[in-house]
Amino acid sequence: MQGMKVVSNLVMLIALLLSNQILAEDSAGTDTPTKNTILPTDFELMAESPSADSKISLDNSIVNGDPNKGKEIASKVCAGCHNADGNSIIPSNPILAGQHPEYITKQLLNFKSQDNKPAERKSPVMAAMVAPLSAEDMKNIGAYYAQQEPTPGAAKDKELAEQGEKIYRGGNIESGLPACSGCHSPNGSGIPPHYPRLAGQHAVYTVAQLRSFRTEQRANDTNNVMREIVSRMSEKEMEAVAEFIRGLN
Repeated sequence: MQGMKVVSNLVMLIALLLSNQILAEDSAGTDTPTKNTILPTDFELMAESPSADSKISLDNSIVNGDPNKGKEIASKVCAGCHNADGNSIIPSNPILAGQHPEYITKQLLNFKSQDNKPAERKSPVMAAMVAPLSAEDMKNIGAYYAQQEPTPGAAKDKELAEQGEKIYRGGNIESGLPACSGCHSPNGSGIPPHYPRLAGQHAVYTVAQLRSFRTEQRANDTNNVMREIVSRMSEKEMEAVAEFIRGLN
């Protein structure tokens, strides 16, 4: 465990040292900011790769779930909290429409206790929901929601969202915080299979997850990457980033 933390810290340090130079080279002649911007490098992408003891395989078996079967399950199990099409209207419940199928499948698997071991991601409500689901069911749910069209979101606090955009796109060089866009993409679409779509997500939910990573109530991020990142974020930065993400489409 200590070794993984050292690796994570080393990865973050390398990312901070190299990202400004990489961004300046890649953004020449564009509107992309070139100063005080921190992006993850390939080293950080490697740190987010699945660990050897991972319970799931992010291969075609997950990508190729059956959306028709998933729709049937979702209408009975998921719609009450996330809506039938995955566009949740409850701020504390995440929007699932348009999310990467691999990511949805992994989260569902993580909510479920396996081999008499505690679930990797803790939630009494979700634990009850996934208890009767097989791995195949979870694949199918992921495939269904991935095909649904997300409803565009809108920021409610313009000033806070503007602060959040600076952090999302440029990070915070003083605290060593990398730009969110490096892993979740400039438009918030994410990079499958490991980096989820964020665009349009409820701000309340986003802040709750960032806080959970910081307190380690949520610890299903590979190699502690998210926990390391949020340790460099202030409460205000979390709220600002979440507000910007709410209006990102």
